[in-house]
Amino acid sequence: MPVKQAEFFVSNSDPAKCPKPDRPEYAFIGRSNVGKSSLINMLTGRSSLAKISGKPGKTQLINHFVIDNEWYLVDLPGYGYAQVSKTEREKFAALIDGYLTGRSNLLCIFVLVDSRIEPQKIDLDFMYNLGEKGLPFVIVFTKTEKLGPNKLQAALDAYRAKLLETWEEAPQFFITSAVTAAGREEILSFIRPLNAEFRK
Repeated sequence: MPVKQAEFFVSNSDPAKCPKPDRPEYAFIGRSNVGKSSLINMLTGRSSLAKISGKPGKTQLINHFVIDNEWYLVDLPGYGYAQVSKTEREKFAALIDGYLTGRSNLLCIFVLVDSRIEPQKIDLDFMYNLGEKGLPFVIVFTKTEKLGPNKLQAALDAYRAKLLETWEEAPQFFITSAVTAAGREEILSFIRPLNAEFRK
């Protein structure tokens, strides 16, 4: 079932000022330029819900969108953007950590990874830290339309092998494309039962 309604709700720079935790919430995060805004727009069927920019590091706030008046989709600042000062990077890191560890209604974190790029230490470290904190997450491989089936499978196999160097079991992952809408139904189908469980 597609998303029927998606609306911007609020942006802020303080996790304490986020909306009341009265609805299930899902956060989307990844390195700058991973295709996060395009993915969010694809999932919601709204071409300009999340602002798309050719300039990495554009998202600098916690952005809440309310979906079908039922759940929150949260667009978080990207991590690892080098072209800002160390102070700015530390500020973003504190903002992200404060949000991720402070939301009782955060049911899952979608960590976006560019499928064309070999496993990066910054992504692996970020996921490892989520695991250490007991925060639930899945991996979303983006831009998969740019790879043929064989290269995509090789990339997925390489990523899984790298993860299994430190994980007993590889996290669940989704294969997506903002261009072809691949992965939309899979992600929404993953979210629906979690929403139902939250309301019990």
